[in-house]
Amino acid sequence: MKYYNNVLETIGNTPLIKINKICKEVPALVLAKVETTNPGNSVKDRMALQMIEDAEADGRLKPGGTVIEGTSGNTGMGLALACIIKGYKLICVLSDKQSKEKMDILRAVGAEVHVCPTNVAPEDPRSYYSVSKRLATEIPNSWYVNQYDNPSNTKAHYLSTGPEIWEQTGGKITHFVVGVGTGGTVSGVGKYLKEKNPDIKVWGIDTYGSVFKKYHETGIFDENEIYPYITEGIGEDILPANVDFSVIDKFEKVTDKDAAIWQRKLAKEEGIFVGNSAGSAIKGIVQLKDELKPDDVVVVLFHDHGSRYVGKMFNDDWMRDRGFLEEEKANALDLIKDHQGKHLVTVTPDNPVSQAILLMNQYGISQIPVVEDGKFVGSLTDNHLFAKLCERPELKELPVKNIMEAPFPMVDENTTIDAISKKFQGGVQAVLVNYNGDKHHIITQQDMIKAIA
Repeated sequence: MKYYNNVLETIGNTPLIKINKICKEVPALVLAKVETTNPGNSVKDRMALQMIEDAEADGRLKPGGTVIEGTSGNTGMGLALACIIKGYKLICVLSDKQSKEKMDILRAVGAEVHVCPTNVAPEDPRSYYSVSKRLATEIPNSWYVNQYDNPSNTKAHYLSTGPEIWEQTGGKITHFVVGVGTGGTVSGVGKYLKEKNPDIKVWGIDTYGSVFKKYHETGIFDENEIYPYITEGIGEDILPANVDFSVIDKFEKVTDKDAAIWQRKLAKEEGIFVGNSAGSAIKGIVQLKDELKPDDVVVVLFHDHGSRYVGKMFNDDWMRDRGFLEEEKANALDLIKDHQGKHLVTVTPDNPVSQAILLMNQYGISQIPVVEDGKFVGSLTDNHLFAKLCERPELKELPVKNIMEAPFPMVDENTTIDAISKKFQGGVQAVLVNYNGDKHHIITQQDMIKAIA
């Protein structure tokens, strides 16, 4: 009989799969190292087990102890499997931008989950870095994993992932491409491959809102580079010790939108159902295609499984709400689909200007139509309001008719986007759409930007 003694023995030996359709414009052979066949469905199983075994060996983790880690979800899953087999309690601390699926999966395998706000500095006591460290000081017989600075993270990939890729490509690999978060994968694999062949290029994929690319190119840690982003699993607002910048030849940034779109492309066009960072990685290769040659062999690593993103990147409504869904928009009706079900906010000529301002603030809008007896008789825009109120602050207590401008132009639902664009180019701030006979809604400059972008 052939069987494994426990689930941990199934970690590693993941397949290498050729990318056929979505990289047609890339001249090189592109092969994906698909890590979803690990028992926890991600590459993080490798380093989670290594970190625990190394901590056991040197006494940092003692029998009956509690393992504590800040994670985007995948490391937590790998730790959970190891903790189940080895008899430890696990506490995972996540940021609130992580998918609900990741949180639910961690709870399903017995982890205690704490959720922290994303949009806070790393040193803020509410951040998932700070909460993890605090819990480790408060809970007896506990060990804080710290995957960002734990050298066992890099070690795992040097000992397993790197050798597998070298063997699977017969040593013909020329480029290794991977999203960079904690840095263990890129540094461990990169170190191993460059020891085998110093000419191999290692490309790290970064996201907008992360510090890696600029720091690699300039040595400057620029806090102005840091802002909230949607892409999961890659990018950082800190410099983890596991990121060995000397091993990385180049960083390429990929937008949140492209990461989501190309993640979905992998599922629909290649049948490879993988996570958000995989979308970033494959789009990064497409962006860098001019630096590749026909005889190059590119290995791109796909971190995790798509099931952790079914409520986000694989959900059409979620994608549509963020302007990520690539839907063909041809006419006025297409432009208002995103907000067609919402109430059109209006005022009457006799409403006080202060009421119009209140409504604009409440709904976060920059313009508002003025309606009387069911007809559009005027309009207000924030630019016009600002200019007039600077001249005469007392206007805010007067009726809207004292300050309103001409009505926004009206188009029917079949008016083309090109025709509508010309109206905006002519200086109008918004356009009204008449659809379904007697219904009306508004097209804003932001709607036009979404359609064009």
